[in-house]
Amino acid sequence: MTAVGHLIAIDQGTTSTRAIVFDAKLTPIAAAQQELRQIYPAPGWVEHDPEDIWSAVIATVREAMAKAGTGAEDIAGIGITNQRETTIVWDRVTGKPIHNAIVWQDRRTADACAALRAAGHEGAVTDRTGLVLDPYFSATKLAWLLATVSGARAAAEQGHLAFGTVDSFLLWRLTGGKVHATDATNASRTLLFDIARGQWDDELARLFAIPAGLLPDVRDCAADFGETLPELFGGAIRVRGIAGDQQAATIGQGCFTPGMMKSTYGTGCFALLNTGPQPVRSRHRLLTTIAYQLDGQRTYALEGAIFVAGAAVQWLRDGLHLIGQSPEVNALAQRADPLEQVYLVPAFVGLGAPYWDADARGALLGLTRNTGPAEIAQAALEAVGYQTRDLLEAMHADWPVAAGTVLRVDGGMTASDVTMQFLADILGAPVDRPAVMETTALGAAYLAGYHAGICPGPAEFAATWRLDRRFKPAMDAALRARKWAGWQAAVARVRTRPA
Repeated sequence: MTAVGHLIAIDQGTTSTRAIVFDAKLTPIAAAQQELRQIYPAPGWVEHDPEDIWSAVIATVREAMAKAGTGAEDIAGIGITNQRETTIVWDRVTGKPIHNAIVWQDRRTADACAALRAAGHEGAVTDRTGLVLDPYFSATKLAWLLATVSGARAAAEQGHLAFGTVDSFLLWRLTGGKVHATDATNASRTLLFDIARGQWDDELARLFAIPAGLLPDVRDCAADFGETLPELFGGAIRVRGIAGDQQAATIGQGCFTPGMMKSTYGTGCFALLNTGPQPVRSRHRLLTTIAYQLDGQRTYALEGAIFVAGAAVQWLRDGLHLIGQSPEVNALAQRADPLEQVYLVPAFVGLGAPYWDADARGALLGLTRNTGPAEIAQAALEAVGYQTRDLLEAMHADWPVAAGTVLRVDGGMTASDVTMQFLADILGAPVDRPAVMETTALGAAYLAGYHAGICPGPAEFAATWRLDRRFKPAMDAALRARKWAGWQAAVARVRTRPA
């Protein structure tokens, strides 16, 4: 292992695009970020313009490189991490998308998923993919595009179109159309990938009416993904790593040992529990997914997905105008009357794990004449803790080995001490916040550096993890039980599917 070279992480998320330059020791030295425009064509529909994504990636990489004073010759590799499941289809000749990207939060295919469940297909789909039939995943989004965009199905059957999640689209553009590929973690989120065999499944493709020629090549998370066009960044740079954002955060948190668990709090919340080389099949409506694939070896995880975490704070800011800037929510919540107990069930786009109720909608419950902005702010922050406990209880039931595991956290919301303390309180367990908060980008940079030979193996890398603060539970057990029972009753009020 040498000590030269820099690495670039492209972190393309749901609400923003970032590029971070790391040195060979994985210390971030420069960053750039742009917000991503959200498009809402109809209730429950969420889209992004792929050209917005592309232009932001190029701009942020160039800006970060300029800030770092690095040229293309100084960069040993690029790692890409991305919002998962978001679906793009583009023309193989022109590279132009045939439609806006359909975002992972989008609910337009709820009826299609319900029809597939009613026809008895969910069991077989879950057995092969580890997922459930929900609009969250890519396959029904892709099927919708082929059925809805004029001429799309004929073009796909003739081999003129390409499908990919955001990583694949960016890779295609970065390499000038030379590489149509993805990694195993992003492939595992499509409903089209057999996670045990590690390959696309022909029967699933037929079930969703997806021509096989649309699908990208699937590679390890640390692999040769080609090189960028020289004109983009002043010289060609190898792309050496790809992972979906939650898997990249798992890597960045050093969760390489079975039983280790992380939870990322961004727009949504995603908890991953490393279960080792064999997939653990959930009996409690969690997802079985690929945590990472290195050197041809797959490692699996149980995952719980919450659709709304930080997005609830954005709603307080942009929808209710209770705060001007997101960090203001902490001081507002701390002014809440402790005798009030308000619950926000943030099912704005349905409920994720372990309920998977696409038709559920959000609710504020427990309102009194004394309820004001402070109590609503507190309810928004507490919802994060309640939803996380939903996930962890299901994980412990599925895989008791994980009981007692310390939760490692990351993402924008973890900067809120108020939220993290409540999380520890309602879990009744410690919560560890790392010294390096940019764990998603760190994971992407590590993958690129590992493939380039400038970063150590997983165990040595994991040993570099450092603690910023451990939040210890301080809530009275009786109060914890009372608040938890109230949350369960609140969720029951909004559910449309039976338990």
